[in-house]
Amino acid sequence: MAAMVLAVAVGSVAIPVSGLLGVISGDADALHRTLVLELRVPRVLAAFATGGLLAVAGALMQVLLRNPLADPYVLGLSGGAAVGALGAMLLGLGTVVVSGSAFAGALLSTVLVFGLAHGTGSWTPTRLLLTGVVVAAGWGAVITFMLVIGPTERIPGMLYWLMGDLAYARSPWPAVVVLALACALIVPLGRSLNVLARGPLQAATLGVAVRPLEWSVYVAASLLTATAVTTAGTIGFIGLIVPHMLRLVFGSDQRIILPASALAGGTLLVLADTLARTLIAPEQLPVGVITAMLGVPTFLYLLYRSR
Repeated sequence: MAAMVLAVAVGSVAIPVSGLLGVISGDADALHRTLVLELRVPRVLAAFATGGLLAVAGALMQVLLRNPLADPYVLGLSGGAAVGALGAMLLGLGTVVVSGSAFAGALLSTVLVFGLAHGTGSWTPTRLLLTGVVVAAGWGAVITFMLVIGPTERIPGMLYWLMGDLAYARSPWPAVVVLALACALIVPLGRSLNVLARGPLQAATLGVAVRPLEWSVYVAASLLTATAVTTAGTIGFIGLIVPHMLRLVFGSDQRIILPASALAGGTLLVLADTLARTLIAPEQLPVGVITAMLGVPTFLYLLYRSR
């Protein structure tokens, strides 16, 4: 809540506490009311929901792969969702089709990564990670091709969106609703996910329906990633950083990690977006630049520890 109040108060025009209280009570001037209610509050809600979606998707993928390096961005889910969304945008299709295409792209990317990594043998964390990196690179090439053939006047906006930019988040409510539903449906599965994290054989021995649970996690992670990408573009490393930091504090109990990921991921992206808006004000950085600066050192540290 403190991060949200801070994000609403700071910006190109700072709003004092008295101004925020005036907006709440209806006594604020028109400028403060417009800034708070029409610009900053929707953007803060979109940032919180997007960060929460990415962090929960990352926590789910890390349970499924039993690998702390798993993340929707690293494994190519974000890239697949971006290709689907960009394709629909280039065709001039509506918001619902853009969201559906992003979900289809993320799901296709998941199937590709797990299918190619499985091959004729079994999955290994290293094989899954390398396959995800290759698939993500492939999606990057497709995105570059789409940008080259796209209308010239749309290229700057599309590039900013691809780097992760909340300035184009039209409405926060779809992401907020999906995050709330995800928490309501996934958190009760925490005990089964705790068992699955020990391995599929042990989970089956303890009575967990492994395959249905694994497919539920695939679909849920794809849906959460697609919703986040549709809202704010491809923002990397939130799904990597947040679950890892929470495990250091709370341990590996998914009944705590999943709801905590929603809160901490949302808070982290709200703070990152506030920094992106103010660091070189009045210009704005894409928020994906800030998360990449945080995520790359974390990823390299985890990669070093996993040797």
